[in-house]
Amino acid sequence: MTDDARAQPLTLAVHGLPSPEAALQSADRRTRLGRIKMLLVLLACAAPVIASYFTYHVIRPQARTHHGQLIQPPRELPGAAELPLQDLQGRAVDPRTLKDQWLLVVVADGACDAVCERLLYAQRQLRESLGREKDRLDRVWLVTGETPPRANLLPALAGAQVLSTPRAALGRWLRPDEGQPLSAHLYLVDPMGMWMMRLPANFEPAKAKRDLDRLLRASSSWDRAGRDPAIVGDGAAR
Repeated sequence: MTDDARAQPLTLAVHGLPSPEAALQSADRRTRLGRIKMLLVLLACAAPVIASYFTYHVIRPQARTHHGQLIQPPRELPGAAELPLQDLQGRAVDPRTLKDQWLLVVVADGACDAVCERLLYAQRQLRESLGREKDRLDRVWLVTGETPPRANLLPALAGAQVLSTPRAALGRWLRPDEGQPLSAHLYLVDPMGMWMMRLPANFEPAKAKRDLDRLLRASSSWDRAGRDPAIVGDGAAR
């Protein structure tokens, strides 16, 4: 070290430290950027669900592209107080247990006339025609009136949900086409419990299958086969 360097006084000055105000502004910017990134990630994850819901419940494809009649607006599945349900053993069933699956619904009394038999057969065939997607759709027969389902029908109903309910209560949710009885149609309910389509009284199976295929494809990003076990386990009305 030279004599000149030793002659210089030693200082403890600290250079380049930001002011407290600048440090706070930098921290705020980092916080805002972090929140924006988190929102973008959440939006990217939710986009398929939003798009599917918006397409089928807001924009709604024109009815001419469907064989079935789209219900506008869709009608939500009522609660147990408005739609009391019972299984074949007479136990109360909460309508919430029907959610989280697509439902293909037949409405008829237990005597089940020729129209009822035709619809139950078509219901079963349409589900089977969906191949590997069939587990996303359940068959439901809502039995009206006091007559229980005929015993000879039960083998063909394996895997279906057979529930009884008063016709008057059911009529506040499902509606037939003008001039038709409630038992003339197959009714389609989405996994959120919204009745959103009614097949014509004399529908064409091939065209009805195309409707189902379109709807299942459109909902594939957010709908999965099977129900929430917690809801199913809590299904019986207390």
